[in-house]
Amino acid sequence: MLNLNNHAAELKRNILITLAKLQLEGKLCNNEELEKIPFDLIPDGSVPIRNNLDEDRSIIRIRIGANMGHSIDDFDESKPLSDYAKAALDRESPTWPMLTVIHKACNACQKVHYFPTDACQGCLARPCMMNCPKKAINVINHRAKIDPEKCINCGLCAQNCPYHAIIKTTVPCEEVCPVGAISKGPDGHETIDYDKCIFCGKCMSSCPFSAMMGKSQLLDVIKHIMAGDKVVAMYAPAIGAQFRAKPGQLEGAMMQAGFSKVWEVAIGADITADNEAIEFEERMERGDKMMTTSCCPAYVRAVNIHVPELKGCISDTKSPMVYNSYIAKVQDPDCITVFVGPCLAKRREGYDYKEVDYVLTAEDLNALFVAKNIDITKAEIPDHPANYVPTVSGRNFAKSGGVAESVKLRLKDASILRPFVINGLDKAGMMVLKNYGKINAGQIPTPPDCPNLIEVMCCEGGCIAGPAVVANPKLGASLLNIYANAGSAPAEDGKPVPCDLDKMIDL
Repeated sequence: MLNLNNHAAELKRNILITLAKLQLEGKLCNNEELEKIPFDLIPDGSVPIRNNLDEDRSIIRIRIGANMGHSIDDFDESKPLSDYAKAALDRESPTWPMLTVIHKACNACQKVHYFPTDACQGCLARPCMMNCPKKAINVINHRAKIDPEKCINCGLCAQNCPYHAIIKTTVPCEEVCPVGAISKGPDGHETIDYDKCIFCGKCMSSCPFSAMMGKSQLLDVIKHIMAGDKVVAMYAPAIGAQFRAKPGQLEGAMMQAGFSKVWEVAIGADITADNEAIEFEERMERGDKMMTTSCCPAYVRAVNIHVPELKGCISDTKSPMVYNSYIAKVQDPDCITVFVGPCLAKRREGYDYKEVDYVLTAEDLNALFVAKNIDITKAEIPDHPANYVPTVSGRNFAKSGGVAESVKLRLKDASILRPFVINGLDKAGMMVLKNYGKINAGQIPTPPDCPNLIEVMCCEGGCIAGPAVVANPKLGASLLNIYANAGSAPAEDGKPVPCDLDKMIDL
């Protein structure tokens, strides 16, 4: 994951903030204001990123389209931006897919290959030559040279060089995609196979040219707020760990931004953990080999598409987002539900549930706060009913291992539990999943003490390291610890009190 403090991230923030400000001022459909944005962000005298400033500004126009919530594969550069703004405001619901590619921004990176650098010493040992299985390396003028026609990119030369003089160049988006959904088209630019894609967002956060973009739903939400609709915000535990503020100030800032009510989705997490604990006990009693958690939609999609042998092991319990959306809709069927999380995959999950109207990211929420000049640290803390407060374990869903621990706390007999946590669903993690799939299908023997509860977090570290966070994951982990323990619900005999769904609906 790229550092959050970089030019690409700054550019994305500035576009989101500018669009939000224009909409709040009633100027979103003013084409003159929109067409100024590329020139404001890339003024004359700037150093071009691409061939020239005109090309850079052209890409900014396409980015504006994506941040308006449009797929930009067929972006018409001759079309006024105001037309895209009007289409965004006329849109009744988010459109498929949740991820889009700016081919003009794609660098068409070279395929993976190894090459020697000037650090090569032309040494006597020459382990690069000795270990190359295809004899693709020669030393010419005291420097190693690799014959690209013979090289098979095995990497043994780089592994054996004592000077670390041989480096590997990668295609970042292809490298991080855990399911092989990204590949080069005939023109060398990257394309996404949406039938394979699990919407983990790893490509989005790793591309140095920010060619992969999520389609923002911020303008849709602002439209409903400005129309006076009852817009209900539901923020994930990971969002509670994104902003430096006192407990409760995030809710106050959201109310100030125009949301009519704010829910902590840690309430939904408590319901999920309660139900998964019951389900786990039932599955073990009937003789199932294992159960996997269900709260990470990128993981669930990965299994459904790429590891079908594990389909039957996924918990039938709904995710915290779905439970909270259900509560909000039962309480007020006319409300607009807006989940706020750090995740692209939640947009994909929300697409499948009528109770979820929109999904914003931490980046979207931050842009809204900036556009409305809201200082979270000065926000007033609203009052909440006493039974609104979730548990520490519910809030800890945001970190890797938190879901398994939450389920463990709720079991009648925790000794039956043998948990295993897959912390980050990369290519290696997919191999682990496939092995569990083979175990479950009886294709390989079940090892002694095989885990029977498998928690999978697609993002290493958990949701606090999602592809659309605004805080460094290490800082997020510290803030989560503070947030999770701030006024959380007490436990009885060391176990969380089961969440009463009826009481939640009556709040």
